[in-house]
Amino acid sequence: MAHVIVRHKVQDYSTWKSAFDDFVDARRTGGEKSYQIFHMDDDPNNVMALVEYDNLDNARNFFASSELREAMGKAGVTEPPEIYFLEGCAQGNT
Repeated sequence: MAHVIVRHKVQDYSTWKSAFDDFVDARRTGGEKSYQIFHMDDDPNNVMALVEYDNLDNARNFFASSELREAMGKAGVTEPPEIYFLEGCAQGNT
């Protein structure tokens, strides 16, 4: 499995999260398998998401799509996102 970390600022977390939830079908079609959402402890509008994809090609295609850019604008994303595409190389428990 492949993962993507996305960080961006939003105008209002609740509005953004609602739009994120409404976009679920497009996210699944793009290869998304699961997600976790975080925000900075001192700024709920500074959002980070860790998203699992079926493969990196699908993740890259999804994040390059005009459909996603349009949805992000409507969701209140206020600056270009930072996007990191990741492949797993180790895992463990302590």
